[in-house]
Parts: sequence; structure tokens; C-alpha cells
Amino acid sequence: MTSADHPRLLALDNAIREYAWGSIEAIPGLLGIEPTGRPAAELWMGAHPADPSRWSEHPDRPALDELIGRCPQRWLGEASLAAFGPRLPFLMKVLAADRTLSLQVHPSRAQAEAGFAAEEATGAPRGSAGRNYRDANHKPELAYALTEFDAFCGFRPVPATLELLDALEVPELAGYLPLLAGEDGLRATFTTLLSLTGTARERLVEATVAGCRRLAEQGGPWAGAARASALAAQDFPGDIGAVLALLLNYVRLAPGEAIYLGAGNVHAYLRGMCLEILANSDNVLRCGLTPKHVDIPELLRVADFSSVADPRWPPSRPAEGQLVYEVPVPDFRLSVLDPAAGQLRLPPDGPHLVLSGPGEASLACGTEDRTIRRWESVYVAPGEPACAVSGTGQVFIVSTNL
Repeated sequence: MTSADHPRLLALDNAIREYAWGSIEAIPGLLGIEPTGRPAAELWMGAHPADPSRWSEHPDRPALDELIGRCPQRWLGEASLAAFGPRLPFLMKVLAADRTLSLQVHPSRAQAEAGFAAEEATGAPRGSAGRNYRDANHKPELAYALTEFDAFCGFRPVPATLELLDALEVPELAGYLPLLAGEDGLRATFTTLLSLTGTARERLVEATVAGCRRLAEQGGPWAGAARASALAAQDFPGDIGAVLALLLNYVRLAPGEAIYLGAGNVHAYLRGMCLEILANSDNVLRCGLTPKHVDIPELLRVADFSSVADPRWPPSRPAEGQLVYEVPVPDFRLSVLDPAAGQLRLPPDGPHLVLSGPGEASLACGTEDRTIRRWESVYVAPGEPACAVSGTGQVFIVSTNL
């Protein structure tokens, strides 16, 4: 059999997902296509059944999840198949936010399996608005900034948050300070705020947002966090999420910086463009900054109320011009190759997703050679010989983390 019969390098066509928070121009600008006038929020690369990539050069344009389903060992390799079963364990997205995303958490694998099974037993359609679980998988994420990228990520240590709330000088918040400083204060305060209703919620949100705007104008160490909450309130007027966000770390990532969001991490993205690398799941439990379904008891069961001093996730540097973002789950890791690195040989046990950044990338895999233009992607199936990757700009490679 020749490489034409059993290729290992599949050029991909990838779906653009439209959500209200997406940028109209950012992703079309990367891809060199005309904007449609609708928000292009996410470009999906992978084999998620909701919007799988397609093998662009095959006459039938088969979906990647269908190919894997027909012959999982060929397309996944023995190691991935043994660890994750007959599915691609990771998903890669280009995400472009022009409006604040929902304040949300993702479940652990055990929570997802139990929640999905319970909801399946009710007979509710998987796409129905009242469901929390679309599948039985966890959804850890790594967000790698392509532009300046603003996000809320994980709970700030309580002493620092007490300083922020004191700087806001909002009388309506004063009664929550002893609660926050007490035993299990983050859980107690978050639960109390999330459970507020009616006039009490309206007054607290209005006063807090006004305080955030004042503090943002004054400047100082808390101006960025205050400005971020005020921006979220502008996107979702009256939503308690703008108050809840004050309990979270606010980060502005420079291009090339990353954050990791494990199970239970409460987070929201505000503005900017990133690569999002995640386990192959679409499970989201929302708690604010959203008109969508909020299940408070389930969310509180899943949320992780431990504090995070600095949510930035540093890379390792195994070689010059090469950065590797390894995360504490086996599903994925991200490697970033700069042109100065020359060639990188991918582990032959694969699989890999390769995305060319602002330049071109070259892939050599036995008798197969391929050049991919800026922001195009290729699926690399496992096998020998090892695939060599080089580029004239950054190249992004997603692999398993086994």
C-alpha cells in the first residue's frame, strides 16, 4: 500500500461556531475570508461529534470522528486507544471574544459520568436548555493567548480579595466581609451571592458596579480587576456575575502566556483571541453573565473553592525555540515551535493536530510532504517514521500527554 492509500497527513476543513460573544472579524481575518457579519466565536479543530473537522482532500470529505470510528487503531494508535478508548481525546479551538463569556465551571470525569448518566435516564434531549451534561467526559482547558487576552480564572486568595472589597468602598458589600473572612469563606460568600434574588440582588449589583467604575477611574493596584467587573456588567446589565467575579483572579495575558483551568475552576473570558486546548467535551455549568440555564445546586457541587495565587501556567523549554505546556491530565499538551528551532520530530505514537500560525509550516512524514499555509491545520496519524515539522512562523502542535 502507498501513502496515497493510507495517508498519515490529513488536511482539515474546520467549522466556525457562531456565538453571540464572538468577534465578527478576528477569525475571518486569520483565515483570509470575508466576514459574514455574524459573530465568528470559535474555530473547532478535532473530532467532537457536534462539529468535527473534515478531511478536505478526500472526495467524500469524511468527518474525522467517522474515520476514527471506522478504524480507531489506525487513526489513534495503540497508546491513545488504550488510554481513552476509540475517540480523539483532545480538541483545539481558536477562540475570539468580543464580549464576556458566561461565568462557568467544568466537571471532573467522575462528575461528568454520573451527571450524564442521570440526565440520560430522564430522556431529556442532549441539546435541551435544561441539561447540564452533553457528554460523559471532563473538560480541562489550556488557554494560550494569541493577542492580549482578559479573563477571570480561579478564586483569588481571600486576604487579597478583602483588600479589593475594602478599596471599592461599597457599603452594600460590607456585610459580606466577615462571611468571606470566616471558615470556608469563599464557598459561603459565593453561595450567598449566587442565591440572592429580587431587590436585594438588584441593589447589590448596582452599587457594586458603580464602585468598580469609580475604582477603575482612580487607578491603583485594583483598577484592572474593577474595570474587568464593570466591563462584564456592561455586557450583562444587572447580572450577579459581575459581583461574583470580584472573588476571582483577573488576568491580562500577553501573547504567548497561558492559563490552565482544571475541573471546578470558576472562570470567564472577557476579550481577546486565544488557542483553547481541551479534553474532547462540551460540558459547561454556568453561574453568571448569561441568559442561559443556571443549576445552582449542581454548580456548587462541582465548583472548586480552593484559591489560586497566580493562574498563569508556565511552559517548559525542552529545546531552543520550543515551548511545551504540559498539564496535569493525560488528554492533551500543547507544543509551540518557533522558526529558530529548526525541525521538531513528533512522537510516532501520536496522534497530533498541527496548526500553522502566522507563517507556513512544513511537514515531512516518510514519503509524504506537505506545506500548510497560515492558520491551516493537519491531522497527523500515528506511525513510523516520525513526522518532522518546521515553519516560517510559530507552529502549534497538540498531542496526548501520556
